[in-house]
Amino acid sequence: MVDFKKLFTGFSSLRVGIIGDVMLDTYMWGKVDRISPEAPVPVVTLQNKEYRIGGAGNVALNCRSLDAQATLLTVTGDDTDAQVLRGLFEQQGIDTSYMLSSAGRITTNKMRIISRSQQMMRLDAEVTRDLDAAEEAQFLEQVARYIDKQQPQVIILEDYNKGVLTARVIRQVIDWCKEKNIIVTVDPKRRNFFAYSGVDIFKPNLKEVKEALNITTEGAGEKVMQSIHQELSQQLNHAISFITLSEKGVFYQQGNNSCIIPSHIRNIADVSGAGDTVIAVASLVYAATKDVKLMAETANIAGGLVCEEVGTAAINREKLLQECELLLN
Repeated sequence: MVDFKKLFTGFSSLRVGIIGDVMLDTYMWGKVDRISPEAPVPVVTLQNKEYRIGGAGNVALNCRSLDAQATLLTVTGDDTDAQVLRGLFEQQGIDTSYMLSSAGRITTNKMRIISRSQQMMRLDAEVTRDLDAAEEAQFLEQVARYIDKQQPQVIILEDYNKGVLTARVIRQVIDWCKEKNIIVTVDPKRRNFFAYSGVDIFKPNLKEVKEALNITTEGAGEKVMQSIHQELSQQLNHAISFITLSEKGVFYQQGNNSCIIPSHIRNIADVSGAGDTVIAVASLVYAATKDVKLMAETANIAGGLVCEEVGTAAINREKLLQECELLLN
Protein backbone atom coordinates (compact mmCIF):
# COMPACT_ATOMS: atom_id res chain seq x y z
CA MET A 1 0.00 0.00 0.00
CA VAL A 2 1.34 3.41 -0.99
CA ASP A 3 0.50 6.33 1.29
CA PHE A 4 -0.44 8.74 -1.50
CA LYS A 5 -1.42 11.55 0.89
CA LYS A 6 2.09 11.45 2.36
CA LEU A 7 3.68 11.22 -1.11
CA PHE A 8 1.68 14.21 -2.41
CA THR A 9 2.36 16.25 0.73
CA GLY A 10 6.08 15.62 0.21
CA PHE A 11 6.04 17.27 -3.24
CA SER A 12 6.05 20.70 -1.56
CA SER A 13 9.67 20.15 -0.44
CA LEU A 14 10.88 19.40 -3.99
CA ARG A 15 12.75 22.09 -5.91
CA VAL A 16 12.34 21.61 -9.67
CA GLY A 17 14.03 23.53 -12.48
CA ILE A 18 12.26 23.46 -15.84
CA ILE A 19 14.56 24.39 -18.72
CA GLY A 20 13.23 24.81 -22.25
CA ASP A 21 10.97 26.62 -24.68
CA VAL A 22 8.01 28.54 -23.25
CA MET A 23 5.04 29.76 -25.23
CA LEU A 24 1.91 31.80 -24.83
CA ASP A 25 -1.34 30.12 -25.88
CA THR A 26 -3.90 32.73 -26.92
CA TYR A 27 -7.52 31.69 -27.40
CA MET A 28 -9.92 34.08 -29.19
CA TRP A 29 -13.58 33.14 -29.23
CA GLY A 30 -16.14 34.76 -31.49
CA LYS A 31 -19.20 34.22 -33.65
CA VAL A 32 -19.56 34.02 -37.41
CA ASP A 33 -22.62 35.59 -39.05
CA ARG A 34 -21.33 36.39 -42.53
CA ILE A 35 -18.69 35.88 -45.19
CA SER A 36 -16.26 38.72 -45.87
CA PRO A 37 -16.98 40.82 -48.99
CA GLU A 38 -13.19 41.09 -49.49
CA ALA A 39 -12.45 37.37 -49.78
CA PRO A 40 -14.37 34.06 -49.38
CA VAL A 41 -13.57 33.79 -45.68
CA PRO A 42 -15.77 33.99 -42.56
CA VAL A 43 -15.84 37.21 -40.55
CA VAL A 44 -15.33 36.38 -36.87
CA THR A 45 -16.72 38.91 -34.40
CA LEU A 46 -14.45 38.49 -31.37
CA GLN A 47 -16.22 38.17 -28.01
CA ASN A 48 -13.62 36.82 -25.62
CA LYS A 49 -9.84 36.42 -25.36
CA GLU A 50 -7.86 34.26 -22.95
CA TYR A 51 -4.15 33.75 -22.35
CA ARG A 52 -2.78 30.41 -21.14
CA ILE A 53 0.67 29.10 -20.35
CA GLY A 54 2.15 26.71 -22.93
CA GLY A 55 5.30 24.72 -23.71
CA ALA A 56 7.83 24.33 -20.90
CA GLY A 57 5.71 26.80 -18.93
CA ASN A 58 2.93 24.23 -18.82
CA VAL A 59 5.35 21.69 -17.32
CA ALA A 60 6.19 24.25 -14.61
CA LEU A 61 2.46 24.87 -14.10
CA ASN A 62 1.85 21.14 -13.59
CA CYS A 63 4.68 21.00 -11.05
CA ARG A 64 3.15 23.95 -9.19
CA SER A 65 -0.29 22.31 -9.28
CA LEU A 66 1.26 19.51 -7.23
CA ASP A 67 2.80 22.07 -4.82
CA ALA A 68 6.44 21.61 -5.92
CA GLN A 69 8.73 24.66 -5.97
CA ALA A 70 9.02 25.31 -9.71
CA THR A 71 11.58 27.60 -11.35
CA LEU A 72 11.43 28.34 -15.07
CA LEU A 73 14.71 28.84 -16.98
CA THR A 74 14.20 30.05 -20.53
CA VAL A 75 14.87 32.84 -23.04
CA THR A 76 11.91 34.81 -24.41
CA GLY A 77 11.66 37.81 -26.67
CA ASP A 78 11.77 41.30 -25.18
CA ASP A 79 8.14 42.00 -26.01
CA THR A 80 4.58 42.35 -24.69
CA ASP A 81 3.89 38.61 -24.98
CA ALA A 82 6.86 37.93 -22.67
CA GLN A 83 5.41 40.38 -20.11
CA VAL A 84 2.02 38.64 -20.32
CA LEU A 85 3.72 35.25 -19.79
CA ARG A 86 5.75 36.49 -16.81
CA GLY A 87 2.56 37.80 -15.25
CA LEU A 88 0.83 34.44 -15.72
CA PHE A 89 3.80 32.57 -14.23
CA GLU A 90 3.97 34.87 -11.21
CA GLN A 91 0.20 34.52 -10.60
CA GLN A 92 0.76 30.76 -10.36
CA GLY A 93 3.74 31.04 -8.01
CA ILE A 94 6.29 29.95 -10.63
CA ASP A 95 9.74 31.50 -10.04
CA THR A 96 10.76 33.67 -13.02
CA SER A 97 13.91 35.19 -11.54
CA TYR A 98 16.21 33.20 -13.84
CA MET A 99 14.31 33.90 -17.07
CA LEU A 100 16.08 35.95 -19.75
CA SER A 101 14.67 38.11 -22.52
CA SER A 102 16.47 38.88 -25.76
CA ALA A 103 15.75 41.68 -28.22
CA GLY A 104 16.90 39.33 -31.00
CA ARG A 105 14.03 36.89 -30.42
CA ILE A 106 10.25 37.01 -30.23
CA THR A 107 8.16 35.15 -27.68
CA THR A 108 6.32 32.19 -29.16
CA ASN A 109 2.59 32.91 -29.27
CA LYS A 110 0.10 30.43 -30.71
CA MET A 111 -3.14 32.27 -31.40
CA ARG A 112 -6.26 30.18 -31.94
CA ILE A 113 -9.48 31.64 -33.35
CA ILE A 114 -12.50 29.60 -32.26
CA SER A 115 -16.16 29.81 -33.22
CA ARG A 116 -18.95 27.41 -32.20
CA SER A 117 -16.40 25.23 -30.35
CA GLN A 118 -14.42 24.75 -33.54
CA GLN A 119 -10.91 26.03 -34.19
CA MET A 120 -11.03 28.02 -37.41
CA MET A 121 -7.44 29.18 -37.65
CA ARG A 122 -4.15 29.20 -35.74
CA LEU A 123 -1.59 31.98 -36.12
CA ASP A 124 1.94 31.28 -34.85
CA ALA A 125 4.38 34.08 -34.00
CA GLU A 126 7.80 32.65 -33.19
CA VAL A 127 11.53 32.43 -33.77
CA THR A 128 12.92 28.88 -33.90
CA ARG A 129 16.62 29.56 -34.43
CA ASP A 130 19.06 28.33 -31.80
CA LEU A 131 20.26 30.82 -29.21
CA ASP A 132 23.27 32.68 -30.57
CA ALA A 133 26.63 32.39 -28.77
CA ALA A 134 26.05 35.46 -26.56
CA GLU A 135 22.51 34.40 -25.59
CA GLU A 136 23.73 30.87 -24.90
CA ALA A 137 26.58 32.05 -22.64
CA GLN A 138 24.28 34.39 -20.71
CA PHE A 139 21.64 31.67 -20.35
CA LEU A 140 24.14 29.09 -19.07
CA GLU A 141 25.29 31.63 -16.45
CA GLN A 142 21.69 31.84 -15.22
CA VAL A 143 21.37 28.05 -15.10
CA ALA A 144 24.65 27.75 -13.14
CA ARG A 145 23.46 30.43 -10.71
CA TYR A 146 20.15 28.61 -10.23
CA ILE A 147 21.81 25.22 -9.59
CA ASP A 148 24.29 26.69 -7.09
CA LYS A 149 21.75 28.82 -5.24
CA GLN A 150 18.64 26.62 -5.25
CA GLN A 151 20.21 23.13 -5.31
CA PRO A 152 17.22 21.49 -7.03
CA GLN A 153 16.47 17.78 -6.67
CA VAL A 154 15.35 17.46 -10.30
CA ILE A 155 15.75 19.33 -13.58
CA ILE A 156 13.31 18.80 -16.46
CA LEU A 157 14.54 19.53 -19.99
CA GLU A 158 11.44 20.38 -22.04
CA ASP A 159 12.26 20.67 -25.73
CA TYR A 160 9.85 22.15 -28.27
CA ASN A 161 12.45 22.78 -31.01
CA LYS A 162 12.28 26.57 -30.53
CA GLY A 163 16.02 27.01 -29.95
CA VAL A 164 16.54 27.36 -26.18
CA LEU A 165 17.86 23.82 -25.71
CA THR A 166 20.93 23.95 -27.94
CA ALA A 167 23.38 21.03 -28.05
CA ARG A 168 25.78 23.01 -25.82
CA VAL A 169 23.10 23.93 -23.26
CA ILE A 170 21.93 20.29 -23.10
CA ARG A 171 25.44 18.87 -22.64
CA GLN A 172 26.47 21.46 -20.04
CA VAL A 173 23.29 21.12 -17.96
CA ILE A 174 23.57 17.31 -17.91
CA ASP A 175 27.25 17.54 -16.85
CA TRP A 176 26.44 19.96 -14.02
CA CYS A 177 23.56 17.78 -12.82
CA LYS A 178 25.77 14.68 -12.77
CA GLU A 179 28.36 16.53 -10.68
CA LYS A 180 25.68 17.58 -8.17
CA ASN A 181 23.60 14.35 -8.19
CA ILE A 182 20.54 16.13 -9.60
CA ILE A 183 18.00 13.95 -11.42
CA VAL A 184 17.60 14.93 -15.10
CA THR A 185 14.40 14.09 -16.99
CA VAL A 186 13.77 14.87 -20.65
CA ASP A 187 10.79 15.40 -22.92
CA PRO A 188 12.65 15.45 -26.28
CA LYS A 189 11.86 16.63 -29.78
CA ARG A 190 13.35 15.49 -33.07
CA ARG A 191 16.10 18.06 -33.60
CA ASN A 192 18.20 17.18 -30.53
CA PHE A 193 16.77 13.72 -29.93
CA PHE A 194 20.13 12.01 -29.45
CA ALA A 195 21.84 14.87 -27.59
CA TYR A 196 20.49 13.82 -24.19
CA SER A 197 23.19 11.30 -23.36
CA GLY A 198 23.32 9.98 -19.79
CA VAL A 199 20.03 11.38 -18.47
CA ASP A 200 17.94 9.63 -15.82
CA ILE A 201 14.55 9.56 -17.58
CA PHE A 202 14.03 9.90 -21.33
CA LYS A 203 10.33 10.40 -22.20
CA PRO A 204 9.48 10.53 -25.91
CA ASN A 205 6.14 9.42 -27.32
CA LEU A 206 5.94 6.33 -29.52
CA LYS A 207 5.70 8.29 -32.78
CA GLU A 208 8.77 10.41 -31.95
CA VAL A 209 10.92 7.44 -30.94
CA LYS A 210 9.97 5.36 -34.00
CA GLU A 211 10.77 8.28 -36.33
CA ALA A 212 14.09 8.96 -34.60
CA LEU A 213 15.18 5.30 -34.74
CA ASN A 214 13.69 4.84 -38.22
CA ILE A 215 11.52 1.94 -37.03
CA THR A 216 8.72 0.87 -39.34
CA THR A 217 7.42 -2.05 -37.26
CA GLU A 218 3.72 -1.68 -36.51
CA GLY A 219 2.30 -2.03 -33.01
CA ALA A 220 3.72 -1.47 -29.55
CA GLY A 221 3.88 -4.87 -27.86
CA GLU A 222 6.30 -5.45 -25.01
CA LYS A 223 8.95 -7.13 -27.22
CA VAL A 224 8.90 -4.22 -29.70
CA MET A 225 9.16 -1.73 -26.84
CA GLN A 226 12.04 -3.63 -25.19
CA SER A 227 13.94 -3.60 -28.47
CA ILE A 228 13.29 0.17 -28.79
CA HIS A 229 14.71 0.64 -25.28
CA GLN A 230 17.84 -1.36 -26.22
CA GLU A 231 18.42 0.80 -29.31
CA LEU A 232 17.87 4.00 -27.33
CA SER A 233 20.16 2.77 -24.58
CA GLN A 234 23.01 2.10 -27.02
CA GLN A 235 22.83 5.69 -28.26
CA LEU A 236 21.96 7.54 -25.06
CA ASN A 237 23.30 5.40 -22.21
CA HIS A 238 20.38 6.69 -20.11
CA ALA A 239 18.86 5.03 -17.02
CA ILE A 240 15.11 4.82 -17.78
CA SER A 241 13.06 4.83 -20.97
CA PHE A 242 9.55 6.11 -20.35
CA ILE A 243 7.52 6.10 -23.57
CA THR A 244 3.91 7.26 -23.89
CA LEU A 245 1.75 5.09 -26.16
CA SER A 246 -1.30 7.39 -26.69
CA GLU A 247 -4.52 5.53 -25.87
CA LYS A 248 -2.56 2.32 -25.13
CA GLY A 249 -0.91 3.71 -21.99
CA VAL A 250 2.80 3.95 -21.18
CA PHE A 251 5.91 1.76 -21.31
CA TYR A 252 8.91 1.93 -19.01
CA GLN A 253 12.19 0.06 -18.83
CA GLN A 254 15.00 0.32 -16.30
CA GLY A 255 17.73 -2.29 -16.74
CA ASN A 256 15.90 -5.57 -17.40
CA ASN A 257 12.77 -4.40 -15.60
CA SER A 258 10.08 -3.37 -18.10
CA CYS A 259 6.29 -3.09 -18.30
CA ILE A 260 3.46 -1.70 -20.41
CA ILE A 261 0.86 -0.02 -18.21
CA PRO A 262 -2.48 0.25 -20.02
CA SER A 263 -4.44 3.50 -19.92
CA HIS A 264 -7.65 3.82 -17.92
CA ILE A 265 -10.94 4.43 -19.75
CA ARG A 266 -11.55 8.16 -20.14
CA ASN A 267 -13.86 10.59 -21.91
CA ILE A 268 -11.15 12.15 -24.06
CA ALA A 269 -11.83 15.81 -24.85
CA ASP A 270 -8.37 17.09 -25.86
CA VAL A 271 -4.90 15.51 -25.82
CA SER A 272 -2.96 18.80 -26.02
CA GLY A 273 -0.61 19.31 -23.08
CA ALA A 274 -0.90 15.70 -21.84
CA GLY A 275 2.83 15.10 -22.45
CA ASP A 276 3.67 18.14 -20.28
CA THR A 277 1.62 16.68 -17.43
CA VAL A 278 3.18 13.23 -17.80
CA ILE A 279 6.79 14.48 -17.60
CA ALA A 280 5.99 16.79 -14.66
CA VAL A 281 4.25 14.08 -12.60
CA ALA A 282 6.82 11.41 -13.52
CA SER A 283 9.70 13.71 -12.50
CA LEU A 284 8.18 14.54 -9.10
CA VAL A 285 7.19 10.97 -8.23
CA TYR A 286 10.59 9.60 -9.24
CA ALA A 287 12.46 12.35 -7.36
CA ALA A 288 10.38 11.59 -4.25
CA THR A 289 10.48 7.77 -4.36
CA LYS A 290 13.00 6.45 -6.98
CA ASP A 291 10.22 3.91 -7.73
CA VAL A 292 9.97 3.63 -11.52
CA LYS A 293 6.77 1.55 -11.52
CA LEU A 294 4.96 3.97 -9.22
CA MET A 295 6.27 6.85 -11.33
CA ALA A 296 4.85 5.31 -14.53
CA GLU A 297 1.50 4.36 -12.97
CA THR A 298 0.93 7.81 -11.46
CA ALA A 299 1.99 9.71 -14.60
CA ASN A 300 -0.22 7.43 -16.72
CA ILE A 301 -3.28 8.35 -14.62
CA ALA A 302 -2.35 12.06 -14.72
CA GLY A 303 -1.99 12.07 -18.52
CA GLY A 304 -5.45 10.52 -18.88
CA LEU A 305 -7.05 12.98 -16.46
CA VAL A 306 -5.87 16.11 -18.30
CA CYS A 307 -7.17 14.68 -21.60
CA GLU A 308 -10.68 15.07 -20.16
CA GLU A 309 -10.21 18.86 -20.18
CA VAL A 310 -10.56 21.06 -23.27
CA GLY A 311 -7.38 22.94 -24.18
CA THR A 312 -4.04 22.80 -22.38
CA ALA A 313 -4.78 22.20 -18.70
CA ALA A 314 -2.63 21.47 -15.65
CA ILE A 315 -3.32 18.46 -13.46
CA ASN A 316 -5.77 18.86 -10.57
CA ARG A 317 -3.94 17.71 -7.43
CA GLU A 318 -7.01 16.49 -5.53
CA LYS A 319 -8.42 14.57 -8.53
CA LEU A 320 -5.07 12.88 -9.13
CA LEU A 321 -4.74 11.95 -5.46
CA GLN A 322 -8.24 10.42 -5.42
CA GLU A 323 -7.62 8.45 -8.63
CA CYS A 324 -4.27 7.11 -7.40
CA GLU A 325 -5.84 5.95 -4.13
CA LEU A 326 -8.71 4.35 -6.06
CA LEU A 327 -6.76 2.71 -8.89
CA LEU A 328 -3.34 1.92 -7.41
CA ASN A 329 -4.09 0.64 -3.89
